[in-house]
Amino acid sequence: MRKHLSAIKGGWLAAAIHPARCHTLLISDVPGDDPAIIASGPTVGEATTAEDAKAIIKRYRIELPDHVAQHLDSRLAECVAPDDPRLARADNHIIATPLISLQAAAEKARAAGLNVLVLGDTIEGEASEVGIVHAGIVEAIYHHNVPLPRPALVLSGGETSVTVKGDGRGGRNVEFLLSLAVHLNGLPDVHALSGDTDGVDGREEVAGAVIGPDTLERARAAGIDARAMLENNDAHSFFEALGDQVITGPTLTNVNDFRAILIL
Repeated sequence: MRKHLSAIKGGWLAAAIHPARCHTLLISDVPGDDPAIIASGPTVGEATTAEDAKAIIKRYRIELPDHVAQHLDSRLAECVAPDDPRLARADNHIIATPLISLQAAAEKARAAGLNVLVLGDTIEGEASEVGIVHAGIVEAIYHHNVPLPRPALVLSGGETSVTVKGDGRGGRNVEFLLSLAVHLNGLPDVHALSGDTDGVDGREEVAGAVIGPDTLERARAAGIDARAMLENNDAHSFFEALGDQVITGPTLTNVNDFRAILIL
């Protein structure tokens, strides 16, 4: 939809530049690193049509302003096709990706003597459920040295989501961490960090947070019910109360989410 409502996305920027040569340097913030998806592909051809965009509107029952609906019914809503000759001199180069960030962290960790498990950079799904899965992997490493022995670092990236059911302040990274903490239930010698690499998690000017073996104990001492906060999608309030937020400010770049779990 975004491409079919824009004058620069879906290849239109490259078309406007034609016949000049266009070199695009891309920093990927999407699972799979597809140049057509990164920033909605301003210099990449697009195979979908305006009818595809209208099908999305129909599926989700989106109410459109009249001028937007009229635009989608016009020829201006079509994107630049992948085989359009105006794209012949447009070259796209991916220079940074989520996987590169994980690989760099893995290299540093191995140099520090840690065993490293990289789960990948395309992990999606409900943040709280991803937290449960990560907790299961951590417990296998902690109790059985499977699939690798301690000391270990588990790394993952991607972009989870949150189905908001409560009225709290939350973001996908802090919800993942709170779920992880709840399901690890104070497991010793486990520490974790999760954050959005652009420095903003959800609507808060907070990149993410950290947890440790004492997270739930400290919360109980402060009269905070971690599970209730998780159910209320209030993870930002939880970590703010504990002083465990990671606040970087805008980093001016974005290679999606970064998660690291240390098992000593």
